[in-house]
Amino acid sequence: MVTGLPLVRLRPRFDTFYVSQGRTVFETDAEGWIPEGGPHGLFVYQTRVLSRYRWLVDGAVPRAVALSNVEQHSSLGYYICPPMAAGGGAAEAVDVNEHSVELRVSRYVGGGVHEDVDVTNYSGWPVSLRLTLEVDADFTGPGELYGESGRVDGKLDRRWSAAAERDRWTLAFEYRAEHAYDRQGDRGVARIDRGLALEIHRAGSPPRWSDGRIDFTIALEPLASWHACIDLVARVEDRVLAPAHGCRSFAGTDSPLDLQRESFLRRSADLESTGSNDLSAVVERSIDTAKRDLAALRLTDLDCSDQGWTMAAGLPMYVALFGRDTLTTSWQAALAGPEMMIGSLHALADCQGKEDNAWRDEEPGRMLHEAHTDPQAALGFNPRGRYYGAITTSAFFPVVLSELWHWTGDRALIVPLVRAALDALAWLDRYTTSAGDGFHYYRTRSEDGNANQGWKDSGEAIVDREGRLVRAPIATCEEQGFVYAAKLQLAEVLWWLDCRDQAKTLFHQASELKQRFNEAFWMEEEGFYAMGLDSRRRQIRSIGSNAGHCLATGIVDTERAGAVADRLMGPDLWSGWGVRTLSSANPAYNPYSYHRGSVWPVENATFAIGFFRFGLWDHLHRLARAMFETAALYDYQRLPELFAGHPRDADHPFPANYAKANWPQAWSASSLYCVVQAMLGLYPYAPLRMLLLDPHLPEWLPRLTLRRLRVGAATVTLRFVRGENGVTDYEVLEKDGKLHLLRQPSPWSLTAGLAERAKDALTSLLPAR
Repeated sequence: MVTGLPLVRLRPRFDTFYVSQGRTVFETDAEGWIPEGGPHGLFVYQTRVLSRYRWLVDGAVPRAVALSNVEQHSSLGYYICPPMAAGGGAAEAVDVNEHSVELRVSRYVGGGVHEDVDVTNYSGWPVSLRLTLEVDADFTGPGELYGESGRVDGKLDRRWSAAAERDRWTLAFEYRAEHAYDRQGDRGVARIDRGLALEIHRAGSPPRWSDGRIDFTIALEPLASWHACIDLVARVEDRVLAPAHGCRSFAGTDSPLDLQRESFLRRSADLESTGSNDLSAVVERSIDTAKRDLAALRLTDLDCSDQGWTMAAGLPMYVALFGRDTLTTSWQAALAGPEMMIGSLHALADCQGKEDNAWRDEEPGRMLHEAHTDPQAALGFNPRGRYYGAITTSAFFPVVLSELWHWTGDRALIVPLVRAALDALAWLDRYTTSAGDGFHYYRTRSEDGNANQGWKDSGEAIVDREGRLVRAPIATCEEQGFVYAAKLQLAEVLWWLDCRDQAKTLFHQASELKQRFNEAFWMEEEGFYAMGLDSRRRQIRSIGSNAGHCLATGIVDTERAGAVADRLMGPDLWSGWGVRTLSSANPAYNPYSYHRGSVWPVENATFAIGFFRFGLWDHLHRLARAMFETAALYDYQRLPELFAGHPRDADHPFPANYAKANWPQAWSASSLYCVVQAMLGLYPYAPLRMLLLDPHLPEWLPRLTLRRLRVGAATVTLRFVRGENGVTDYEVLEKDGKLHLLRQPSPWSLTAGLAERAKDALTSLLPAR
């Protein structure tokens, strides 16, 4: 916990409770129920297959006394209610705590859902009661629940069947709908066929179903218990999602989902922090939470192998494949292992644009922005079932491919993906440079597309210095940085693959882009880069976080890096909890806006890499401390997607939430890994079996152990210790495989001199290393 704030605990959606794994999300109110008429539900493939789900005892809602996740995919709820006499009459007025009937609900989510329902009589006398499950389904999607148009009135059937001789009863919901669409030449008839079977078995008494209610009659002696199992088996077209768990599964099972999750957790790197302050413990705990969140967001249907997988972007709105989210997450969380990079690159290569489709903003070679599975997208009411409206994904794909090369040095992993990377760059050069100045502009062609398609993709994200909206086409500064990094880093990979001519071409293109960028985007009087260029190729002279990405990609001139970093940490951009998306001095500033004043952990982590790149350790330590102090304020030390950008001062002792923030969010989880990598100065180079490092631990984090770091075929465990003189040293505790560790500052460092580099290199050759 942050010193001086011992009672602060934040939860972005304090009225909502989630139990989830992959594409299955059980979203309830704060007491664990799905009340009728609200936005909650059981969502499978972004389809609400349960719209009402609530247990009643004798017609009344039992009192919730404790409800919590056990893991992200499991939860336990305790409920109590006053007893009824065995004859059916009301017992004398009693203290419900001293004489209670307990309802215990244990949920396990994976594929489908398994629920254990247990009723125990602690009243001291025989009781009888009626246990009722209110249940219904409507098969809507998240967009429909939050006001988007396009609801299809499909056919919904409900069917009850009983097989008492087999101790099994089933309430089946079947939903079918179709929609003929014709949007900008993309036309067809789309159909969905989805369902849910609620199966009851091992019940202590037989159920009866009538008009949305399933009733059980229960009679219990003192201390006696009643039990039933509920299985929720979802169906999405031909895919049946049965529960991965059975009764009493809190201790884990040998189901494929559990085995996959435990394999990742066991193989991925761990952190141990042994500092003398509370923040050291937060570092360790927040990384552990981040690792588990990433495992829970895994989309197993998109696995390319046991060791290659990708993840959903976040709960509750983004349980889908997002291009730039998965690439950013897998790159930032590379300390955990290469599996996410492998899976994300393959998933996106499989979805790469193949045709010219204006409605979907698709063009040959363009990389996917998002692929949703909800009814509106699946039925063609919007293009989000396969939508390409982002420029970032195409530029970032080659960057992540090169990072996979650096971490693994494995040609067999890299070569099959090179063609997709080259095609993505070809798309950028062909389709985003029509302004004629050589910079990369975006604009949508879709009548339902994203107006902004850079890093900040909300409709009001890009404003000028007077706070007015800027209309596309726009060339934002960070997108030029991403293209620069893509060409530079892919050139290096191609050189290793003996594609020398292509490598030279990309290298020279990157160098030329950097030169032109620094001439066109630099604002001398501001000491900062313009947010972008507008449709008339004029500077968009507003101050925002965009330039921080330029620092990380290295497109900034070295002599300007310090000024950019100082400006990012200036009072109008630096909130005290992180860098704001837009300067508080801009007339359009709003701390609650998605991209006009909020703070995004994922952005700030990327800026940490920029500070590390240029050896700006004071900036890095200030930012890192703020991020971990923010994590300390949230339940589970889990950072949300974003939060409000109020200043950190006496009137604002903790940040406000963004009302619709996703939590957990994949790239907020990965952001903390990225900050740790920056503080340790780690840069792998597996092709040469080498790990470069330049650790600079801050005073508040004096000791850190990194276990099971994988570089190529080697695994290493390192202990980092900050000395009293402020210098961080490291010790190799374990090493399996061939790996040479070389202490070297970043080649672009503004603070490291030739003597320091030589000393570090020679010290790395000592036997202890």
